[in-house]
Amino acid sequence: MNFELTQDQQMIRQMIREFSESEVAPGAEERDKKKEFPKEIFDQLGKLGILGLPFPEEYGGGGADTVSFALVVEELSRGCGSTGITYSAHVSLGGAPIHLFGTEEQKKTYLTPLCTGEYLGAFGLTEPSAGSDAGGTKTTAVKKADKWVLNGSKCYITNASYAKNLALTAVTGQKSENTKEISAFIVPTDSEGFKVLSRYEKMGLHASDTTELVLEDVHIPEENMLGGKGNGLKQFLITLDGGRIGIGAMAVGIAQAAYEKALSYAKERVQFGRSISRFQAIQHKLADMAMNLELARLMVYKAAWLKDLGKNFTKEASMAKLFASEACMKICDQAVQIHGGYGYMRDYHVERYFRDAKLLEIGEGTSEIQRNVIAREIGC
Repeated sequence: MNFELTQDQQMIRQMIREFSESEVAPGAEERDKKKEFPKEIFDQLGKLGILGLPFPEEYGGGGADTVSFALVVEELSRGCGSTGITYSAHVSLGGAPIHLFGTEEQKKTYLTPLCTGEYLGAFGLTEPSAGSDAGGTKTTAVKKADKWVLNGSKCYITNASYAKNLALTAVTGQKSENTKEISAFIVPTDSEGFKVLSRYEKMGLHASDTTELVLEDVHIPEENMLGGKGNGLKQFLITLDGGRIGIGAMAVGIAQAAYEKALSYAKERVQFGRSISRFQAIQHKLADMAMNLELARLMVYKAAWLKDLGKNFTKEASMAKLFASEACMKICDQAVQIHGGYGYMRDYHVERYFRDAKLLEIGEGTSEIQRNVIAREIGC
């Protein structure tokens, strides 16, 4: 197993690192305070050809691999967690289901504008009563003539305010007495009866778009079903495997930023006549941060590498997401601690990293769900 980046991957990382440092990071704190979505940044990413990076060139994509996608998420998240999660969700949740399960016509119609940056991608799975238990979906789709009529709601949906279409799940029948038949559909956001509500007050990631979807007698053509009838839940769980690589990469990026701030501050902060980086207690904190950061990064790259090889990566994606998100939370916590009272203040940024990091232990499968997946994959 060789984790040395290819020349193309190195070029992508360097380009996005420079872009993130010049365009993303400088305004991150202000956007967080104002809860201001970074639309201009995504307009620029679209012009750079990054929004369709891992998708085929025939649909306007970049034809790159999953490792490259992870590198972009990592570098954007290092500059701004809200930007990182917006990009990750656009690709791994918005574009991936259409790429994986869409017909040729659906790919041309819906994947192409996502790749070219015409609008952002979104994905509707979670409901008020169906979070970790996605099989508890209550949104329904009833066939009437040549239309599907959808009713229900979705919550905690990323990017929907900036999407013209999104894929979501709905119950289309019963497979058995206790098992619902769940299918996936592509739904235009301007459909009559479709509402996108943005009213959440969040702990962190304030510059990202998190919405509620309400569907009241939304009529869509029968050809808008994504994949076969009854395959929606399976399709979206496959999609989440790839999404977990994105969350892991996001965790690495935020952790990298927190570690860099802590290391720099420790060298500059003088107490008792010397910089606090000279004290063994602080050195041990920084050593643990560096170690866990490197381990998390390698786990994310391994999961992405396996996906690119076409091998089963479910276990590795869950391990990477679980370890990286929990390591990120610990690193951000210690970054605040090393900064002391300053760490509690907005001006030093680490409190924002801490707030942003918490979502990573919850979104796209909680830490508890990841442990369930890993246990199943190892044969428990």
